Amino acid sequence: MSFSAPPVTQNRPARSLFAGPEECGWRLWRAVGEAVAAGALVLLVCRGGEAVSYLRLEGGAAALGLIGVAVALVLVRRRFPVAGVVGLAALMGVVPAVAPLTAVVAYTAARQIQMSRRHAGLLFAAVASAPVTCVVFAPWMGFSRWEFGLAVGAVLATITVVVPGLVGVAAGQQDRLLRALRERAAAAEEARRLADSESRMRERSRIAAEMHDLVGHRLSLVSLHAGGLEMALLKEAPALREEAALVRSATRDAMQELRAALGVLGPLARDPGTDALTDATGTRADIEALVEESQSGGIPVAFTWEGPDLDARPARVRRAVHRVVRESLTNVHRYATGAQVTVVVRHTDERVVVQVRNGVPPSPPAAATGLGSGQGLTGLRERVALLGGALEAHRTPGGGFAVAADIPADPGPGAETADAAPDDNGPVAVDEPGSGLSALQRRLGGAVTGLLGLVGVGVLMMFGLVLVDQAQHTSEPPSGEEPRLGMSRKQVESAMGWDNNASRAAAAGREPPRPGSATDCMYPYTGEKLKSGRLEIARYCFRSDTLIATDRFTVPMVTEPPGGNRTHD
Repeated sequence: MSFSAPPVTQNRPARSLFAGPEECGWRLWRAVGEAVAAGALVLLVCRGGEAVSYLRLEGGAAALGLIGVAVALVLVRRRFPVAGVVGLAALMGVVPAVAPLTAVVAYTAARQIQMSRRHAGLLFAAVASAPVTCVVFAPWMGFSRWEFGLAVGAVLATITVVVPGLVGVAAGQQDRLLRALRERAAAAEEARRLADSESRMRERSRIAAEMHDLVGHRLSLVSLHAGGLEMALLKEAPALREEAALVRSATRDAMQELRAALGVLGPLARDPGTDALTDATGTRADIEALVEESQSGGIPVAFTWEGPDLDARPARVRRAVHRVVRESLTNVHRYATGAQVTVVVRHTDERVVVQVRNGVPPSPPAAATGLGSGQGLTGLRERVALLGGALEAHRTPGGGFAVAADIPADPGPGAETADAAPDDNGPVAVDEPGSGLSALQRRLGGAVTGLLGLVGVGVLMMFGLVLVDQAQHTSEPPSGEEPRLGMSRKQVESAMGWDNNASRAAAAGREPPRPGSATDCMYPYTGEKLKSGRLEIARYCFRSDTLIATDRFTVPMVTEPPGGNRTHD
């Protein structure tokens, strides 16, 4: 029977781009699911935000590429939280449809990292990047003036970065507080357990000392009087001298056994028995002495030691080896006198294996006691188990008996000594939050909460964007001044807004002839819809950056049916 155990190696997997600080593995399936969900969310925003012009997905391959970058930032948000927030906030100023993804990343980052001045500065940069990019790309996004781009950026940054960030900071602080409280409770419980163990050890030591002083004193007196009686009977009654000698020998043996038993109650350093732990206990010389003692008693013992000596191993390991060999040889003396015995000790870098086997005795034992009560083997099994090892005792197929113990060479600080009480509590486990619920229930609850929060963010975002969009499409001049002939292009833009690509496209082919000397014309968006179902277009033509003509005309309104193909009324 082999007790050798292969060395345990811990291979820490490489940290994935999709895993958090305390997660292991690549998490590929989760990343695939998040990528699909993020893409679907962007398409849903684009589809549901048709009423707001700058939520429509325009720009072709460039817009799709930016959305792909946004999805990638969502996938790596656990590994690079701050970079994900800053990058998505900047992209949000160009493609507002990715705003819900920014809210998800902002919440994750704020909950995961512990805020410092550096992190707070980076998140402030994320808040500021959305309005800046909205202002820079305002003409490309179709804003009539840069002020509207700034307003949209401010709305998006507030709703998708500031609000989720504050919620994430609160949740992260709560998580860290609960973790600290659980660790403190576990430390207090462990301290209480150690204090109870120490108190129990002190009480056992006191009991052992009192028993040794009282019972040992009485046995010493009995031995002394038995010796005097033996000397007196030497001349008076030689026939009774052997009986007195037997009494004195039995008293001496009882004293030795008492001291050995009391040594179990007290700590090893104060063991008062004759078998008190020394530097040689459990070493090769000590085991050889036990073997020689059995050989001198008429037991043929073959001894084998493999590996280095145990003098460098902990005292509790050496004591366990000593007790296994001594108890096994004692059982051979009692129940298998004269049987062939083999004692093998194997010492490797990680394990100490002790095997004691005996064959069938030449004659059966005098008393039909079988294998005894088994209390000695039970004590050995508990002693080895407290060190993290295992002990097996069983009959061999040939009719003999075998005892084998597998003991860690270095049990480590978590293993109890052989003198600890068998009912000592183990290390205190830290309860996980919500241990009464299953992992699936906790995940479903978190998913539902996150979905509701995302819906709330979407509603607030749409409300703010609709207000900005209505303000942009008002028919009143932004500066309150009507354009006049002779004004510069910059003055006209300040009064009416920038050139609008949608208005220019609607006027193409339906506008009146331009003035012959005009070098360029601009078509600001007026948003004026007539009851007849037509759209009023304002055209301002320039010659060398000077306004030379203003025209207003109507064109059929452009509608977009559910199928996505645009038609004209």
